[in-house]
Amino acid sequence: MLSIDNVTKRYGDLVAVNRVSFKAQPGRILGLLGPNGAGKTSTIRMITYITVPDEGEIRFDGKLVGPWSQERMGYLPEERGLYKKMKVGEQLVYFAELKGLARSEASKRAHYWLDRFEADDWYNKKTQELSKGMQQKIQFINAILHNPDLVILDEPFGGLDPINADLLKDVIMELKEDGRTILFASHRMEQVEQLCDDICLVSRGEIILQGDLREVKRRFGRNTVVLDFFGEDAFLDTLEAAQKIRISMRSHSHAELQLINGTPPRHVLETALQHVEEITRFELSEPPMREIFVSVVTDQQGAVANL
Repeated sequence: MLSIDNVTKRYGDLVAVNRVSFKAQPGRILGLLGPNGAGKTSTIRMITYITVPDEGEIRFDGKLVGPWSQERMGYLPEERGLYKKMKVGEQLVYFAELKGLARSEASKRAHYWLDRFEADDWYNKKTQELSKGMQQKIQFINAILHNPDLVILDEPFGGLDPINADLLKDVIMELKEDGRTILFASHRMEQVEQLCDDICLVSRGEIILQGDLREVKRRFGRNTVVLDFFGEDAFLDTLEAAQKIRISMRSHSHAELQLINGTPPRHVLETALQHVEEITRFELSEPPMREIFVSVVTDQQGAVANL
């Protein structure tokens, strides 16, 4: 269990984190979300004991975090930290030794994970020879090589193609099923919906929404319409101008709409039927996390959130 209790962090007059409290549980993935400058990175740095809180406590396994807990954590930062002129294998073994592994065991695990990512032939290549996506996979392996109990992933899918992103998701889900505590920070709301069990949304250093992901979505109701159609889409502009809907996503023959001001779904359907040739999908659902994110942050900040 990772427990953050009334944590505050100041940098001069700036309060980067203000009385934040949340828990991350073994066998579950907690999504730490927020717009740019929300305080996510400051919070992660305190969890990893890179910095310390000005107020409050951070405990892992019931004890205050410190150098001891760093050995039980695996951290993939958003800003990458690989040595470009070091060989991949040497680098993985070096970092694993810093976490307490013997060299022979570290080398064995490095070969295993490189093979898992279809990259064992990279062992003797210098990091600077690899593409951004390849470096991302090495950084991820580096974060989990020592078999950590707590895994902290900050934008882990950056630079990965869809095939490697799916492979990474599979490994993350395996870590979850193995009972690890996983903290996942991302701006990609579709990834949050696919992976996370719980969410903690921070803005301006404060928590503005948290809980079980499914419960959070239910709390916002079934007010989203997903529409696929053939024909002209000018009716969407008419509905939006009349303040009946808010358009969340729009492309050729597809739209995702948020019902506002008490608009019944039937009104949207009837209007669409009058203007399009055919409707192939009309679905009423809970709002996607992106819509919830924008709505909640906008309510707090009074302006559209920067995603």
